[in-house]
Amino acid sequence: MKQSIEAFFASIKGKRIALIGMGRSHMPLIPLFTKYGAEVIACDKRDEAALGEIAERARADGAALSLGEHYLDGLDADIALRTPGMRFYCDELNALRDRGVQISSEMEIFFDICPCKIFAVTGSDGKTTTTTVIAEMLKEQGYTVHIGGNIGKPLLPEIETIAPTDVCVVELSSFQLISMRQSPDVAVVTNLAPNHLDVHKDMQEYIEAKRNIILYQNKDNKAVLNFDNEITRMFDTSCEGEVVYFSRQRKLHRGAYLDGNTIEYAEDGKIFDVLDIREIRIPGMHNVENYMTAICAVWGEVSVDVIRKVAREFGGVEHRAEFVRELDGVKYYNDSIASSPTRTAGGTLSLYDFKIILIAGGYDKHLDYTALGDVICDKVKLAILMGATADKIETAIRHSPHYRENAPVIIRVRDMEEAVAAAHENAVSGDIVSMSPASASFDLYKDFDARGKHFKALVNAL
Repeated sequence: MKQSIEAFFASIKGKRIALIGMGRSHMPLIPLFTKYGAEVIACDKRDEAALGEIAERARADGAALSLGEHYLDGLDADIALRTPGMRFYCDELNALRDRGVQISSEMEIFFDICPCKIFAVTGSDGKTTTTTVIAEMLKEQGYTVHIGGNIGKPLLPEIETIAPTDVCVVELSSFQLISMRQSPDVAVVTNLAPNHLDVHKDMQEYIEAKRNIILYQNKDNKAVLNFDNEITRMFDTSCEGEVVYFSRQRKLHRGAYLDGNTIEYAEDGKIFDVLDIREIRIPGMHNVENYMTAICAVWGEVSVDVIRKVAREFGGVEHRAEFVRELDGVKYYNDSIASSPTRTAGGTLSLYDFKIILIAGGYDKHLDYTALGDVICDKVKLAILMGATADKIETAIRHSPHYRENAPVIIRVRDMEEAVAAAHENAVSGDIVSMSPASASFDLYKDFDARGKHFKALVNAL
């Protein structure tokens, strides 16, 4: 049951609230919570020297600090908000639970008190583009839209500016969803495939975390599911409200599907011609899926004319098959968001009928690269491998039944500088170079954004 914004802020007066992790989700909450009389403790495993200006700002905003290796030992708090990347069942949080501390998160509180309709998107691939397209369509229709969550900025610090007639569009990761006990008005699941198995104890925990996006809906809510994905298709048994599917592979009685080059929408026995996929400005069949997903989410809120206008004008999201530049007839693409094998296979590798130059590899999330090995053999002429997963990717390529000696050629490099140099040296006019790592970034970079920006800077410096 939702509570009002006013009731929530009244409830935290005099409470000791620990913010675990001094990152972008929590720093804006310090002045907000102290304004309403809470005692805020900003907690971080880094020490004050490592935090620098962040620690200074937290103290200036009214927070006490608990820092360093033992930053949660003996923590005295009524409520603790965990950072999304913190394991939900880690020993430190379990110890706090045992002492009676309420464990929550910025997103859980936001869902509890948000006064307007929430559209939320999760999945293994396509979350950010789908979230952004939904937001663009709603904006174009005239709504005041707040976009955040796993994309962009935290929304709880903006809660006082959100009106009941607005809409919120939120991207949710499995790390955020694992503890959620509220579901959105419109829940979207793009697809599910193995991911983040370095953090989740197994694939089933990952699936159940994602299922939370629809588990607490009521009969007035809507769930948008991928019919072509076996896992998401089965989520309908957990849905209380309306279920709408999208599919590239078959015609549907309710939802969006592809018929030749046209996205159709079926509803109540009627079929609507919605969008010619050749109008979609961002390339690739995975983006056709993203548009079908978004159409299902906004159907009834947004006109067909608005859907077509956004498709023609929206140029895509940074780090997602993003065109960087053309040099000497060679086109360079930044697909840094591709942090899993399925994302790389469905990203820039899916866009071209000829073989390309691929830069791949990074932090190991304990994923299976076997199927990607087949795709690389079919779609790549030169694989430039780096990072902790380079061995796994090379093994998948060489063990693929599609592999032939030097088809693809495999080069090993130490870092992005060597990777870009090798691509530039080996590319000829007409080639495509794609940095699509199939791996997380954490072995060399803070996140995929830093990795993508570094790649673009190196390419633009050639």
